[in-house]
Amino acid sequence: VCIHRVRSCSGIRFIKSKYVCVFDKSALKFSLQQRLLRTSAVSCGQIVQFKLSDIGEGITEVTVKEWYIKEGDSVSQFDSICEVQSDKASVTITSRYDGIIRKLHYNLDEIAYVGKPLVDIEIDASKGVSPEEDVVETPPMSHEEHTHQEIKGHKTLATPAVRRLAMENNIKLSEVVGTGKDNRILKEDILNYLAKQTGAILPPSPKAEIIPPLPKSEAVPAAPKDRARKIPVPVSRPIVFSGKDKTEPITGFHKAMVKTMSAALKIPHFGYCDEIDLTHLVQLREELKPLAQIRGVKLSFMPFFIKAASLGLLQYPILNASLDESCQNVTYKASHNIGVAMDTEQGLIVPNVKNVQVCSVFEIASELNRLQSLGSAGQLGTNDLSGGTFTLSNIGTIGGTYAKPVILPPEVAIGALGKIQVLPRFNGKGEVFKAQIMNVSWSADHRIIDGATMARFSNLWKSYLENPASMLLDLK
Repeated sequence: VCIHRVRSCSGIRFIKSKYVCVFDKSALKFSLQQRLLRTSAVSCGQIVQFKLSDIGEGITEVTVKEWYIKEGDSVSQFDSICEVQSDKASVTITSRYDGIIRKLHYNLDEIAYVGKPLVDIEIDASKGVSPEEDVVETPPMSHEEHTHQEIKGHKTLATPAVRRLAMENNIKLSEVVGTGKDNRILKEDILNYLAKQTGAILPPSPKAEIIPPLPKSEAVPAAPKDRARKIPVPVSRPIVFSGKDKTEPITGFHKAMVKTMSAALKIPHFGYCDEIDLTHLVQLREELKPLAQIRGVKLSFMPFFIKAASLGLLQYPILNASLDESCQNVTYKASHNIGVAMDTEQGLIVPNVKNVQVCSVFEIASELNRLQSLGSAGQLGTNDLSGGTFTLSNIGTIGGTYAKPVILPPEVAIGALGKIQVLPRFNGKGEVFKAQIMNVSWSADHRIIDGATMARFSNLWKSYLENPASMLLDLK
């Protein structure tokens, strides 16, 4: 077969040859596809497979809960792409590139794996691509034909927010020493590095702004004392009866509960219960609540419970410790990161207030407000949910008097708080008076904690709450 001149169907490239003696149709077709592929890569840009990065805490898979973009949308750096939920926290994934979304690799409620492609983003080929991502030249190549090329080298671990903070201050991440897990660079590391460069002195943690009380004419009116008692109302939900069994996978926080409780029940528990007279604390809170409201903070009883527990842990540090797997070593935790069990639509979560031992009651209340807002929105981060050393569960907000709380490993103690009830009690003169009574149920790891230690700690915690003025002697 003699071909004097062959022109491709796309009109992009000519193949000139005076004589072609051997002609292979399939070879010509493949050659034309390759040339068309290269031309398309130049004209349309590169397709970057944006992979799901390591979130930390040993998380290997997450559930895609919400997409903020769709195929064909344009995105810029740091734009939110999706929200994913692991068994420990909810995380918002942001874009690293400016480009156009070409493919979403997962549907809602599907499992995405760390290190696997999350979305395909078409970027400008002239801007180049980070070596951490895979580049696909464009279709007609199928997804299975994409070749994975990984360039080994030093990878700086930091969230997009931290990278943006470093970029805004012209800081190279390679010059910053990370203090997080696996040398991950945290926001505090950037601020400390910036302070060393500028000579500024940064506070160890952000403090809530203290606003002076308003004049009496502008003061917030106190809540009426004769408040109607709340009556529980059953939630009205449509009843759907299909007559068939339904099987659903355990995901998210429920999956974390399965793992944690399975490990927890290997711990030999023992319980201890007591009742607390909160009459004086109820009066004190009523006096302080309007002042806290002026500062923009809702003051509940929980900050007092948490601070009293921290003061007790200073005297009994064994309750703020952890036991290794071989039961040979006990680690006494320096920080009092006290967790608070919260009931949310996603299930039971236990965020913790960090460094309670150096926080005031007002600072604890402010942090609790933040955690409760994020918990209700399902936006608690890994840092909020990890690192707990002691836990209080306020089951009384729903109802109930006593409970049998289960320890959250690697912690060694937990307390469950019942509802506050108005009950008759006797004073020192034998007179009956109206008392605000709350019951507490403790659980402790009997391998390293004995009943006497738990009882002494409970008595100290009880004394702080029954006589809240005594807390002033030990507050720091």
